Formats: sequence, structure tokens, C-alpha cells
Amino acid sequence: MRRAATWLAASAVLWLAGCAVGPDYVRPAIDTPAAFKETGDWKLAEPSDAASKGEWWAIYQDPVLADLMAQVNVDNQNIKVAEANYRQALAVASQARSAFFPTIGADAGLTRASSRVSSSAVSGSGAGGISNSYSLSGTASWEPDIWGSVRRSVEAGNASAEASEADLANARLSAQALLAQNYFDLRVTDAQKALLDRTVAAYEQTLKLTQNQYAVGVAQRSDVIQAQTQLQSAQASALDIEVTRAQLEHAIALLVGKAPAAFSLTPTPLRAALPMAPVSLPSTLLERRPDIAAAERSVAAANAKIGVAKAAFFPTLTLSATGGFQSSSFADWLTLPSRFWSVGPALAATLFDGGLRRAQTDAAIAAYDAQVATYRQTVLTAFQSVEDNLAALNYLGREAAVQNQAVQSSREALQLILNQYKAGTVGFQNVLTAQTTAYTTERTALTILGRQFTANVLLVTALGGGWHGLSSAGENPGASPAVKASANASSADGRDGQK
Repeated sequence: MRRAATWLAASAVLWLAGCAVGPDYVRPAIDTPAAFKETGDWKLAEPSDAASKGEWWAIYQDPVLADLMAQVNVDNQNIKVAEANYRQALAVASQARSAFFPTIGADAGLTRASSRVSSSAVSGSGAGGISNSYSLSGTASWEPDIWGSVRRSVEAGNASAEASEADLANARLSAQALLAQNYFDLRVTDAQKALLDRTVAAYEQTLKLTQNQYAVGVAQRSDVIQAQTQLQSAQASALDIEVTRAQLEHAIALLVGKAPAAFSLTPTPLRAALPMAPVSLPSTLLERRPDIAAAERSVAAANAKIGVAKAAFFPTLTLSATGGFQSSSFADWLTLPSRFWSVGPALAATLFDGGLRRAQTDAAIAAYDAQVATYRQTVLTAFQSVEDNLAALNYLGREAAVQNQAVQSSREALQLILNQYKAGTVGFQNVLTAQTTAYTTERTALTILGRQFTANVLLVTALGGGWHGLSSAGENPGASPAVKASANASSADGRDGQK
């Protein structure tokens, strides 16, 4: 009968251990559109989320960028911080799982004591002695997870670790995207510097022309002064753009984990291809973007913590056992007569806590609601990011086509006006206007191209990274004549790469 009662109690404990208070997790509902609004003529793709996204920057076909990306993945300090945080989250999750198992301990001791016992308060005589005590014991205790507090803690720990893993992926993707943006900005700056160098050379020729015209009495002194002013202004702009380039180079050095003094990039033409990234369905963003994954896992962790808070309302059961040997004689220490043991359960419950547990539960529920709102806001922000950059690329592509036509027209107009000035049919003011227009249109074309590359990088990252089979569109569809001219000029120098 006693054995049956024991089995009945054990079965009840195990049955209760299968329960877990608190809500089971369900992913919050998201209102996902069927398609993006600004896709236009962009190709629709269905990327494989189970496969690694790989080196998405390879679509730009730039070996220097690829080398820098490899350095970012190894030496970027923000990525190292995220890696350390992930390892910490794994350790915390492992710590929560340890509560499933019993705690076992051992203790051994030797005590030697002296005592004096008075036999007569009158005579003052007494007897004393020295006693020894030898002990060896073991303890074991286990708290069955009756109400699921440990399981909910493990759920929270695992979800937090998964969120930290997604944060690591997001830190890596963000660093890669920032590097690509800075790199393309630097290459566009190199192209602008090459444009300014050509412009300075052209203005020097114009100054010589006006000086010659003035020497033979065809031009006025004011023409020479205006030509000098225009040349000096262009020379100042060429120096000023070096500031921008230096700052971009320093930013890249920081991203690859190097001091600016130990890093430099040789000025080279912008050879990277501007690819047409395929656009996935909006629903795939929920699986592809690491920031969305991190936000969703944070919701799961917050949900599990509600169960932990609710489990505190119920009593806890602890099963403990102690056994060992204890004797005053070393010879009898480890013998059967010296053994001792105890075993039994203990039930503990909090009867009054001044509303502490209720407040903790309310706080856990509020934290869950905040995480749900954060998750939904992250999804909406992701949709906005994709739409923004799709729209930017669509309209910038059209703008680039028109601007490139303006570059060609301004060049033709400049050549005609220079010939007319040499013939004496127009004044020098016409030359100044034509040269300024030609330079401004080319500078604007380069600016548009830089914005195209920025939007392209942001679109690829907004969609969660790269795709298998993603290819570039070949030559930059929006490449301006200024870019092609700088590429041809720089190729003759044979300068390329990273120092």
C-alpha cells in the first residue's frame, strides 16, 4: 500500500511537470501587402531563404570592394561586439536549461575539539578531554518543474539567443552595406576629382587663349581676368574635394578595423557595374531580414517571460536527500553503524508579498506588448525601406538618362562657342557660361550616379541580402559620359587597388 502511494505521488508530480502556465507563443499577425508599390519593371524573384545569402557584393564586380568586405567580416569591431553578445546569450540559455537537473554536492570534514567539564564547583577540580569527529556526506536536491517556470525560462533564453544571432547577422549586413556605400561614394568622388582635373586643364587652355587674344588686341583685359578667376575657382574646388575623399577613406578604414594612418585606397575610376537586383515578394521580408527576425524572436522571449511571472503564484516542491558517514573514531568512520541518511519533500509557497508577483506579471505583459509593437514597426520600416529605394532607383534611372543627354548637349555647345570665340563672333562671357554649364551638368551626372549606387546597395540590404544567381546588368545603365571619360583617363595611368 505504501509503495502504491509512492508511485501515485511520483506520477502526479510527473503529470504536473508536463504543465506550463502562461500563454503559448503565437507569432503576431502582420498585414503584408501582396506586392511592392514601386516595383515598376524590376524582376520578381523568389530567393531561397534556407540557403546562405553569400557574398551579395559580388554583383558589383569590383575586386577591391570584395577584398574590403573580407576584412570587414574579420576585423570590424561592431561585428565582434555582436559576436560576443551572441556567445553571452547562448551561455544564458544554457544556464536556464541547467535548472532541469538536480543539484548534487559532497562534503568531508574532520573536527578536533577540547572541552573541560567541572566535577565540583567547590573544589574547583574537573575533567576534560579532546574529541574527534569525522564526517563524509553527500546531498542531492531537485525542484520538479511542476508549473513550467523552468521551461518558460528556457524558452525565453533560447528565443533571446536566436534574437542575438539575428542581431549578429544584422550587424554584419549593416557593416557591409555601410562599407559599400562609403566605397562607392569614394569612387564617385574620385570621378569628380578626375572631372575637376580635366576642367582645370581646359580652363588653363582657355586662359592661354584669352591671353593670346588679348596680346593681339582681339580680347579685353577683363576676359583674361575672368578666365583667371574661373581657373582659380576650379583649382580651389579640386583641393576641396580632397577633404571629402579623405573623410570617406577614413570611414572605410574604421569599418575594416584599421587606423586611418595605416590605410589608404588608390584613386581609381568607378568600374563597378550597377546591377538590377531582383525584388522578392513582401512576405519574404519576414524571413529574410535579420532585424525582423531579431524583433520576432524578442516577442517570443517576452511571451515566455509572462509564463515565468505567472508560475511564481504557485507553490514550489523540492525533493532533497542527504546521506553519509559520521564517527568520533577514524577506525569506525566508514562503517555501516556510522552511516546516516535523510530524504523527503518540501513544499514552499508565498502567502503574501504586497502585490509583488502581480506587478511582475503586469510588467511582463506590458513588455510583451511593447515587443509586439516593435516587431510590427520593424516590419513596416522594412517595407518603407524597400519602397523608398525602389522608387529612388526608378526615378534616378530616368533622371540619369536625361542628365547624360544634357552632358552631351553641353559639350557640343561648348565646342561651338569656343570656335565662335576664336573667330571673334561671340564674347568671352558666352565661353564662361558654356564652360560652367558643361562642368555643372557633368558634376550633376556624377552625383546622380552616386545616388543610384547608394539606392542600389540600400535596396539589396533592405531585401535581406544577396540571391543565388543574381547577376549585374553589365555596363552601368546610368553611367555618365563623365564616368567613362574618367575611367579612360585613369586606365592610362594603370593605378588601381588598395595600398
